[in-house]
Amino acid sequence: MPLKPEPTAPFHSVQYALRVLETVSKHGSGVTDTQISRETGLPVGHLSALLLTLRREGYVEQITDGAYVIGASLLLLGSGAARRQALEVKLQQTLAQLRDSVGAAVYISRYVDGEIRVTQYADSPHAPAVNEWVDFRSAAHASAIGKCLLTQLDQNGRRDHIARHKTARLTSRTITNEKVLFSKLDSQPATVPVLDLQEYAVGTVCAAVPLTAGSAAGCLALSMPVEDAHRLRAAADTLNRRAAPVLLSLAL
Repeated sequence: MPLKPEPTAPFHSVQYALRVLETVSKHGSGVTDTQISRETGLPVGHLSALLLTLRREGYVEQITDGAYVIGASLLLLGSGAARRQALEVKLQQTLAQLRDSVGAAVYISRYVDGEIRVTQYADSPHAPAVNEWVDFRSAAHASAIGKCLLTQLDQNGRRDHIARHKTARLTSRTITNEKVLFSKLDSQPATVPVLDLQEYAVGTVCAAVPLTAGSAAGCLALSMPVEDAHRLRAAADTLNRRAAPVLLSLAL
C-alpha cells in the first residue's frame, strides 16, 4: 500500500523563543519563569514547554533557585568567523542527535542564488547518506529536498528553476510533467512533510520539512533505504517536531 502524508502539528514558536532569550539575556543574575511570562506576554503553560526545549538545546540553564540564565550554546555564538564556526558546530551536533533519533541520514538544504545547496548533513554506517547519482541541483522535481524548496518559491521562481533544470525521468515514479508537478506543489500542506517515494533513486525514500530563516527558503530532510519505508512516516513526524530547535540555531 503506498504511503500517504498525514497532517502534523510542528512547534513553530521561534519568534517567541527569541523573545525569551532576549529577556533572559537582560537579567544577568537570573530571571524566573513568572517574570519571563510577564515580560514576553507568553502564558506560563506555553512558556514551560519552550523553556524545556531551550534547556535541552543548551540555550538557557536553570540555577539553584530555579531562575533561568543564558546557557553555553548561546555563549558560544560570538560574531564574524567565530560565530559562523560555532553555529556550524552546534548545527552539526543537532543533526547528529536528530540522525540518531530518527535512525536515518539527515540534511539541511537551502535555496541560494537560484540553486539547491545541501549545506550540512549527518550520516553514519547505520544511517548512510543517499547516493547522489544525479546532482541535487538538477533533481528538484524528483527529490524531497527539491520539492520542499520549490513549494517555498512563487510560480515565477518555480518556472525559472525548471527552465534551467529540465524535469528528467530518473525513475519510473518521477513526475516529469510541469503542470502535474506544480499542481502537487500547490496542494502540498505547509504542515505535512514532503515525501520522495523512490522518485529520485530506486531503493531510497526521503522526507523533508520547511526550514525558513528570514526570506531564505530552506529545509530539513532525511533519507533511508526503501526496506525501512515502514518507518518513514514516524521519522518524518519526528523531523517535523524537531524542526523548531534547528531553525532557532539558524536564526541566532
